[in-house]
Parts: sequence; structure tokens; C-alpha cells
Amino acid sequence: MPDQNEWETKAANMLKAELKRQGVTYAQLADLIDEKEVNIRNKLSRGTFSAAFLLQSLAAIGLSELRL
Repeated sequence: MPDQNEWETKAANMLKAELKRQGVTYAQLADLIDEKEVNIRNKLSRGTFSAAFLLQSLAAIGLSELRL
């Protein structure tokens, strides 16, 4: 079973992939969720963010389904 770091990496990669598929930049996501772009970059580079942030981001880009 993957360890914590591997799960964090998977979550960050999943969100990055969905942003790319939707054509949404970090700056655009920042505007959509009222967050600073640098904070989003840091969260995605570290991979440490809450499930709430993940759901908020996915909803903001119009994603209603996520395939694991």
C-alpha cells in the first residue's frame, strides 16, 4: 500500500491533470476560489492540501465527477 507521500503525490498529480484537461491555469484557479496563486503553486508542489481544497478546486473548474 502506498505511503503518505505517495498519496499526496497522487492527489496533486490528479488535480494538476484535471486543471490541464480543463485548460485552467493556477492564476485562473486562484481567481475562482479566491486564493493567492502562490499558495496554490505551493500546495500543488508539496502535495499537501486538504480534501476540502481538492473538492473546492474541482467544483470551481466545473468538474462534477472524478475517476480514480
